This record gives sequence, structure tokens and C-alpha cells, in this order.
Amino acid sequence: METIPGPDMCVPCGDGLLNIRVGAIIIRNGKALMVKSKFGDYCYSVGGRIKFGETAEQAVVREVFEETGQKMTVDRLGYISEVYFYNDGTKHFGKPVYELAFYFYMYVPEDFALMSDHLGDGEEKFVWVAPDEPKTLYPHFMREALTVPKPYVVHDVRDDRKHAPFTDSSHN
Repeated sequence: METIPGPDMCVPCGDGLLNIRVGAIIIRNGKALMVKSKFGDYCYSVGGRIKFGETAEQAVVREVFEETGQKMTVDRLGYISEVYFYNDGTKHFGKPVYELAFYFYMYVPEDFALMSDHLGDGEEKFVWVAPDEPKTLYPHFMREALTVPKPYVVHDVRDDRKHAPFTDSSHN
């Protein structure tokens, strides 16, 4: 019997949030499929939060399907990321976040085609990013994942709290 996934694994922790997520490294013709953020001038990986009751691999397959319309399979785990940052999203704007994320290289089918150029409500769009493009990418190691994929899992630890918390109240 298959377990029905529960709520997202994003929980309050003191004054901040604990976020457990997955990201997909989708590479085609030397470019990575990324999402252009509606909250700032940066791109981030396809993916999302793990739901309670599913594994990281199940979550990345589900997230890729939900966002792209393509059923993909996992090639291998590439990165485990621990990062502290201030949230720039609407619901928890400005809160400190500790995020634990698993980034998987995905097998990209030959007939890969996005169901739409836009994600969700249409405010964010998919972009194919070459490693030499002068765009800000999250996770920050995406260029490395594109150009020099490691044959082992990389554990990346980062603290981006040195940037002051957001003060723009338009996100609330």
C-alpha cells in the first residue's frame, strides 16, 4: 500500500523556519533548466519541499512532474546542501530559514518538452541557463553541477545570513 504524502516539511523553529526540500539538476544541451524568481533577479532550481511520508527521491520526481509535466527518473544524488538565509517569499518574508536540501541529477528524456513556459500562477517562468551566463543562480553550485559534475556527493554548507534581513513590506 502506497503512503499518501502529508504536509510540506517546513516547520516553525523558534523565530525561524526549518525547511527540507529537494532540487532537480536538469541538464540538456549544456544548459540547466531553472525558474526565474518573481521575488528578485535570480533563478533557482526546479524542485520544492519534501512532504511528510515521502523520500527525497520520491519528492524530486513528484516536484519535477508537478512543475514541468514530465515524468523523470533520478540519475543520482549530486549535492546535499545546508544553508541559512532570510526568506524572500510572501508567507514568511524576512524570517531566518535553515534549509536542508537534496539535489538530484535527473535523466532527461529525449522527447522532453515543458507543458508550459511558466510555473504555477504564471508570474515565474522557466529558463535554460548556460554556465557562463551572468545570472545569479540558486543553489550557488549550479554552475559547478553543469560544468564539472562530481562522481560523488558534495556536501555544501553555506550561511547567507550576513545579508541584512529584508525590509520591503510589500511582500507581506
